[in-house]
Amino acid sequence: VPYAWPVSLSVGSCVRIRVTPILSFVEDPQLQVDFHTGTNEESDTTFHFQVNFGHWVAVNSDVYGVWWSGVTCHNIPFEDGKPFDLHVSVLDNEHQVMVNNKYCYSFAHLLPLCCVRMLRVCGDVSVTSVCVDG
Repeated sequence: VPYAWPVSLSVGSCVRIRVTPILSFVEDPQLQVDFHTGTNEESDTTFHFQVNFGHWVAVNSDVYGVWWSGVTCHNIPFEDGKPFDLHVSVLDNEHQVMVNNKYCYSFAHLLPLCCVRMLRVCGDVSVTSVCVDG
């Protein structure tokens, strides 16, 4: 990790990622999933999903070099050392995040979906699979 894939998203798309934390939660492992407008990590981040396992989840966007008002949640549906499925569904006005098929978080689109060009996954995880439907 990190991994990066070219993507094209539209309403109805779903990004499915299967990951396993590789460190114990007492070691503060992290996971980050970003949708970028360009093909490098310095490009605008239309969707930023960061997990600090055992502590919090933050969802935000970095547009034109400015981090917007994000959401930080302490609803942590992850279990220490266990693999999980992360699904990010693209809806009309928001991204909807599900963990192991249970709704967890939503975050509004700040840029048009046509701007998304790259999916990036990084952190203290082992990535088993990545699939983009739709």
